Amino acid sequence: MIKRAHIRHFLAVADSGSFKQAAARLHVTQPTVSTSIAELEKLVGSVLFVRDRRHVRLTEAGGAFLPIARDLEAGFRRADQFGRPVQAQWPGLRLGVISTISGPMLECVARELSRDFGIELVEGDDRDLRGQLASGKIQLALTLLGESDDSADPLLEEPYVLVMPATHRCAGLPEVSPQDLAGDIMIARRSCEVLQRTSRFFTDAGVRPRFALRSENEDRCMRMVAAGLGVTVAPRSLAPAGTAVAEILGYGLKRRLGLVRGTDFPAETEERLTATLEIVTASLPSLRP
Repeated sequence: MIKRAHIRHFLAVADSGSFKQAAARLHVTQPTVSTSIAELEKLVGSVLFVRDRRHVRLTEAGGAFLPIARDLEAGFRRADQFGRPVQAQWPGLRLGVISTISGPMLECVARELSRDFGIELVEGDDRDLRGQLASGKIQLALTLLGESDDSADPLLEEPYVLVMPATHRCAGLPEVSPQDLAGDIMIARRSCEVLQRTSRFFTDAGVRPRFALRSENEDRCMRMVAAGLGVTVAPRSLAPAGTAVAEILGYGLKRRLGLVRGTDFPAETEERLTATLEIVTASLPSLRP
């Protein structure tokens, strides 16, 4: 018989892409998760994950089972709440946020939403937040938008640009070539959503820079650019005071940001959220560098 633990372990592995991370998220041991997944695969009669040393990914059967598992977990949650008295609780809204959102943009969104909701912020990358939306752990996410996010609320579309100190030799130029940066020291933003594609772009252009800093801390990376330690590639909205930006010839990557609703987003808050979004959208142009 399939148990709730099987479903929770399956979803944790599917959302995190790792048995180790799934175990940490659920506060159990990794062997517990591995045993549970093996039991589930035996019960459903199919291998659900492809395992190798670096990655864990869903098989075709696992992908087909994923929406079933999410429905089952949502049903378990509703059963847990059945018959309990309805009362106002904090937080009224759990908002997921990717780490590469600029401080001013997040401040604007949080300020307006907090007028109507008691908010708890949950940080994560886009994949993690999507999993938490689907599992009902968060109700709304400020994250990247893809082509399939037709029902999301778009807020900003922006290019990835070269961010450099204001005193850099290329400051003031509208665009630079990758070869112009061949001798530059760079700052590596490890939380960048397009880090691998950016690294491959410069490698293909014959540019192999040295790095003054490799960090997942966005504020630290951008402040070190402003301090003159190096240059970096980042979304335009992250460029702080004391820096200049330029397009990179042949690069052309962009991103869209917006608010994505989860499956458990309360219908009664829809009107309040719509009004808030109008205010936020009107405020965002002043935040663009």
